[in-house]
Amino acid sequence: MNQRTQTVDEHDRHNDWQCRRLDSWATCSLVLIAALLSTSVLRVVQLKLWPDDRLAAATGTLVSSMREPGRRGDLFDRRGRLIATTTLGYRAYLDPAEVEDLGTIAIDIEQLIGLNPLATDRALEPRLDTRYVPISGILEPWQVDQLQQSTLRGVGIEPRLVRNYPHGQIGQQLIGAVGFEHTGLGGLEHVLDTSLNYEDGILTYTRDVNRRPLWIQPGDYTPHRDGANHTLTIDIVLQQFAEQRLNQEVMQRNASGGRLVVLDPSTGELLAIAEAVNHEQLERPDALVQHAPSHPRLTRARSGSDPYEPGSTFKPFVWAGATESGVVTPDEILPTPTGTPHRTNGGRRIRDVHYYGPSSWQKVLVKSMNSGMAIVAERLSHAQMRHIVARFGFGQKTNCGLPGETAGLVTTPEKWSDYSQVSVGMGHEIGVTPLQMVRAFSVFCSEGKMPALRLLSPDRVADTLAVPIQHQVLDPAVANLTRQTMRMVMTEGTGRKSQSTQYQLFGKSGTAQLPRAQGGGYHEDRYVSSFIAGAPLAAPRLVVLCVIEDPDKRRGPYYGGLVAGPVVRDVMDFALPYLGVTSDIESPLALAD
Repeated sequence: MNQRTQTVDEHDRHNDWQCRRLDSWATCSLVLIAALLSTSVLRVVQLKLWPDDRLAAATGTLVSSMREPGRRGDLFDRRGRLIATTTLGYRAYLDPAEVEDLGTIAIDIEQLIGLNPLATDRALEPRLDTRYVPISGILEPWQVDQLQQSTLRGVGIEPRLVRNYPHGQIGQQLIGAVGFEHTGLGGLEHVLDTSLNYEDGILTYTRDVNRRPLWIQPGDYTPHRDGANHTLTIDIVLQQFAEQRLNQEVMQRNASGGRLVVLDPSTGELLAIAEAVNHEQLERPDALVQHAPSHPRLTRARSGSDPYEPGSTFKPFVWAGATESGVVTPDEILPTPTGTPHRTNGGRRIRDVHYYGPSSWQKVLVKSMNSGMAIVAERLSHAQMRHIVARFGFGQKTNCGLPGETAGLVTTPEKWSDYSQVSVGMGHEIGVTPLQMVRAFSVFCSEGKMPALRLLSPDRVADTLAVPIQHQVLDPAVANLTRQTMRMVMTEGTGRKSQSTQYQLFGKSGTAQLPRAQGGGYHEDRYVSSFIAGAPLAAPRLVVLCVIEDPDKRRGPYYGGLVAGPVVRDVMDFALPYLGVTSDIESPLALAD
């Protein structure tokens, strides 16, 4: 019995040992399996979060970013009309990893929205390993609708900013344009680019494998910043009329081009800057035809960049400066010639269009007598003449904000000669810009004060004073006397054909020979015709300058008073009533023959 009991106990102990052994092996196996599984999981996590450099490009990321587009600032005219604005457009892109058939996707897109399949393939081929391939420019609304309704995989649309100009081509050279990335490339879009520019907002979030947002950290959102708006001094209605009238005259005269500037002389605000170029010049084999630009908005603003010889329109400045200096008085009779050219002290022959014999200094300006200007120019010292040029702002930029502005051309003191002295007195051997001319002419409109020109309205610019900046250039009495004398130019001189029936204009015409493009010197029978005027006489509200370059003599007279003068008159007759200025002529004025 005891032996049997002992045998059973031994058997039970053996079974227990076997069970414990099995439990140990099972436990070890489970621990090993768990360790292996944990290692696998950790390896997956490590490969996902800290992959080897060789795998990083293929693993992707769980973090995505979403762009919130900012908006470029708007441009307005002086009356709040929208000139340039930004809207939202869309362009198409492909995600090659999502496209079902890369071989036919270009044809599918062509059938859907009409994109060129060859262009799509060329854009796609070198970027098959990326997730984003732009394939279009800004889409039409119907194309956007088609893509939004499409079931094509891997095709998407993204928002893009689009710059719009509600008034079309009006003022296009002045306003300029932006590039595809919405940065200013020309005109005021370029000049004001820093303040007009914007900053996009960014939203960064964690996503799942289907690219759906899972979590956004509190600091992962940066809001967008819109660009600043600007109000210009330009009036789009006046700008449109100025461009139409200038283009009409340029084409009618078959001229190479023209420029026109409208200024408020009391504030220095530029109300219109119009430019025209005739790219055809029909039946003119001698013309230097300029090819039409592919991007008109990116052409230079010639009213500030390209100087020209003003001719007789420059005489009022020399006349006023010489009068104020005391070397001559308005009533003094000068020994101007009766029938032959005047000879200067150096023997230079000075011709007049008409010879009036001995005439007063006032008549010299009214009749635009070169001989009288030469006589008085020789009374002035070289320093005095250069001072007259400088005090009226010639040889200096106006800094009004027009891009590409130059300082003009003035002979240096070292090269200034007796020949220069006489030439400048007649408006030759000096290059001026239209902006400089209207600024200088404003001296006769505002009691001898010259304003600082500006293209931005001061009420919208924080760092610009609301009070116009003006510099006293001329004695008020001399300024008023010069204005009254230029009124006589309109009634008795070269401006008779350009008189207005609504307003008393005062102004001056100019007809200067056209410089040769090569070799120096001047063309004998080609001219720059110009006219500058202010109105109304008692309280001038506007200064208008028109320059017609190289008018075709076969189309009629080429004199400034007959070519550019009527343009100035028509702009005055339109602009002054538009601005609410009443007529200062009681009865219609009969134009002189």
